[in-house]
Amino acid sequence: MGRYAGARRRTAAGGTRGCGGDVTGPAEPPRIDPDVDLRVPGDRGELTAHPAAVLGAVSAGGVLGALARAGLQAAFPHPPDGFPWATFGVNLSGCLLIGVLMAVLGRAGGGRPLARPFLGVGVLGGYTTFSTYAVDVHRALLAGAPATALAYLAATLVGALLAVWAGDATTDRLLWSRR
Repeated sequence: MGRYAGARRRTAAGGTRGCGGDVTGPAEPPRIDPDVDLRVPGDRGELTAHPAAVLGAVSAGGVLGALARAGLQAAFPHPPDGFPWATFGVNLSGCLLIGVLMAVLGRAGGGRPLARPFLGVGVLGGYTTFSTYAVDVHRALLAGAPATALAYLAATLVGALLAVWAGDATTDRLLWSRR
């Protein structure tokens, strides 16, 4: 059975409709993120119960992730018209690790209370850099390298999506095979 089996859709009247067409009463809003959705009251408890701890975990993780990224980018610089391999590698490896983390936390029932804010939002959020990705594309265009800019733009988009999927699917498969 797939991960989304039994999924329900909202009806215009506020109920939900399953695969068989049955309609139920109003349900909680559809989840955006399987781990936390601040529109769902039960998911807001972690932040409201310990806001300083959550913000501290995100901040500390963000510092570590950003330092790792900055170190890699300093070690592997690129000219404005060259392919930014460091940023490309950072974003793809970060997306792969986000997929791994989501699979592990999903299997562990969410993990420890501050694991997701520290590792997901903090470390991996600070490590990945889609703002630098946009700047690199712009710099390549200004330097007269539209082919490089387009190749980088497409490769990062497709590669990042595939990396998240591969990290999640592979880790999920490995964790389920250990049962």
